[in-house]
Amino acid sequence: MSDPIILAVPKGRILGEALPLLARAGIVPEAAFADDSSRALRFRTNQPDIDLIRVRAFDVATFVAHGAAQMGIVGSDVLAEFDYSELYAPVDLGIGHCRLSVAEPADMAAKDDPRGWSHVRIATKYPHVTRRHFEGRGVQAECVKLNGAMELAPVLGLAPRIVDLVSSGRTLQENGLVEVEVIAQVTSRLIVNRAAFKTRGQVVPLVDRFRQAVAA
Repeated sequence: MSDPIILAVPKGRILGEALPLLARAGIVPEAAFADDSSRALRFRTNQPDIDLIRVRAFDVATFVAHGAAQMGIVGSDVLAEFDYSELYAPVDLGIGHCRLSVAEPADMAAKDDPRGWSHVRIATKYPHVTRRHFEGRGVQAECVKLNGAMELAPVLGLAPRIVDLVSSGRTLQENGLVEVEVIAQVTSRLIVNRAAFKTRGQVVPLVDRFRQAVAA
């Protein structure tokens, strides 16, 4: 039997939405996957030819692009940030709905007009997406790369604005920030390594199972 297909799934909020979808596609992880005390990162499933790895969302794209995993589930925000040519995203899974937005302190927003910006300093973990967005508007974006706690940047004077994922907006509100511009709507996608798509016989049927799971 050939090596199992490795499917990379993200830790965090999206995983909770992805598990029912995996089940509808006929993939159920071993019991250890649900054990919060387990430090394991690779898990067997009820399908002997499919293993799961659980990694950070940004790392899903890297594992699949470099062929360490053949398939994965990741947000379209991550795909836009990395833009790996080795990735194919055949299925919008319809989960993980949120948006990538520009936010700033409420008192600044009360007298600010994004149409008048010519230069912005922004804290974000999406520097490439942010620069591309603002370049398209003729605005120079100076990006400060952060991996988390974005809402602290305006409060502590690191950058007056942030670009981050927004779902309910509660985190922004609790930190005195408001959305002033939406860069992109985000959903999670099934991604496939292009070489694996051509050479691993299990991949195409598995993609079809995910399509059917979404339709169901």
